[in-house]
Amino acid sequence: MSDAPVLPPAPPAPNPKPVIPPKPAAGNAVSQERRQFIFTWLGLAWTAFALATGTALSTVLRFMFPNVLFEPKTSFKAGRPDDYEIGKVDERWKEKYGVWIVRTLEGIYALSVVCTHLGCTPNWLEGEQKFKCPCHGSGFYKTGINFEGPAPRPLERLRISLADDGQVLVDKSKKFQQEKGEWNDPESFLTP
Repeated sequence: MSDAPVLPPAPPAPNPKPVIPPKPAAGNAVSQERRQFIFTWLGLAWTAFALATGTALSTVLRFMFPNVLFEPKTSFKAGRPDDYEIGKVDERWKEKYGVWIVRTLEGIYALSVVCTHLGCTPNWLEGEQKFKCPCHGSGFYKTGINFEGPAPRPLERLRISLADDGQVLVDKSKKFQQEKGEWNDPESFLTP
């Protein structure tokens, strides 16, 4: 072999850092616009998802609670019998309770303000002494009997009695129809 001295390997030459040219300004703006676009649409998607989920949950929660319908009482006190004039139709309960109270020589009765044709509300015409429906022209006598127009039957009477304190008590939950002979029922009129 050769007697030549063996030299250690030379240290590696230092690698100079590569020079990275700066990115052009336009390219930087494009990537930022892409990021904003993505985050904007991503935000909108999450917002839409949250709204849809909230709506679905509120619908489910609403389903858990029953519907409650608040209606006026079916019975009410309408004052003393002496408050009603003989031969007159009293309209003071028409708007609030849907009732006319009529006093005759024979007694007092309460009529429903619902037309028996299609459920409109007739008007009391004092000068003509009749109830007249403005919708389709049905006419009813003071007694509630129909005499003109398309109404197929008389107005309905309501249960009427005297309360313990002497006031007239009208109960709308019980109705009496003339064509069934129910007007003869003692609860359909009040004798003085």
